[in-house]
Amino acid sequence: MTRIYLDHAATTPMAEEVIQTFTAEINEEYGNASSIHQTGRNARKKLDQSRIIFAKSIGAHETEITITSGGTEADNYAIFGTAYARENEGKHIITTQIEHHAVLHACEQLERAGFDVTYLPVNKEGIVEINDLKNSLRDDTILVSVMYANNEVGAIQPIQAIGELLKDHPAYFHTDAVQAYGSVEIDVNELHVDLLSVSSHKINGPKGIGFLYGRKGIMLKPLFYGGQQERKRRAGTENIPAVVAFAKAVELKQANIQKSVTDYVQLKQAFLKQLESNGVQFTVNGSKENVLPHVLNISIPTTDVETFLVQLDLAGIDASSGSACTAGSIDPSHVLVAMYGENTPELRNSVRFSFGINNSEQQVIEAANKISKIILG
Repeated sequence: MTRIYLDHAATTPMAEEVIQTFTAEINEEYGNASSIHQTGRNARKKLDQSRIIFAKSIGAHETEITITSGGTEADNYAIFGTAYARENEGKHIITTQIEHHAVLHACEQLERAGFDVTYLPVNKEGIVEINDLKNSLRDDTILVSVMYANNEVGAIQPIQAIGELLKDHPAYFHTDAVQAYGSVEIDVNELHVDLLSVSSHKINGPKGIGFLYGRKGIMLKPLFYGGQQERKRRAGTENIPAVVAFAKAVELKQANIQKSVTDYVQLKQAFLKQLESNGVQFTVNGSKENVLPHVLNISIPTTDVETFLVQLDLAGIDASSGSACTAGSIDPSHVLVAMYGENTPELRNSVRFSFGINNSEQQVIEAANKISKIILG
């Protein structure tokens, strides 16, 4: 049975050109970019070239890019780095109820350390209201962290409007763009963003590599202590093969971003049309307009998410839920709780499908037919 992978929001397969680049670099590049000899200088050159590619993709300068081990470290560096660099100015942080746990758990840890965190609600489309943020701002607010787009329902947040609001406020503005990067065009200067997190494995690059953009002049306290890599911001010998492969993934995404948006919207529409044609009853969770092209979260009234995901797996379909299953019990998606409230049906019958480079229209129609058979019997 050939499996149909519809979980690209969780992680993506490496693109063939990225695999070739990664393999070649592993075989050829072993130098330490901090070494002064020729082998080290070769590694440094590739690191610098990759950093330029990362910066260009978001309208930044290469000196504003810090290489990290992925999105989680980038989020943690932005949050803890800001908190401990600016705690003498204030201890108030604003975020949202629908953030990735890399942000939420970091904020919860800061609360235990004496910081005050405001968790903004969202509407039923999963979008933050600007007035809620405006009313939450205080003189001692040092950081606002709002994700660019939600990983569970794909809702795109009003990042530019938030950036405009914060232009005259001293708080740093961080956005977790891990899910959005590669699916929307980003310019940090137009958005007035101070900090932005990106991860390679969401855009068909290798796992374990990412970057944090930090606007010039932003002061962050490092998370790691050791060498003086990354302009003393992130100690540790850089993983040059992964960095170069990540850069190749970025180049591929940037060159095809408009086409991929069109392709994924068409796949989503074909999938939904086939479910409708088969008589499946469902509703789409989240915004129908301000949404990532590759993410689709649907509520199916006649299903239970735990059982349904097992049935999908047995049918050869990879999908996911924001719910966490532990020891036979379910911990509802914090995103859907924020959108709909507690004890609502959507918490137990919603599934996320997400599309990517290896999906075809024939595939998603086949998946929709298998899903319909599971639901309708």
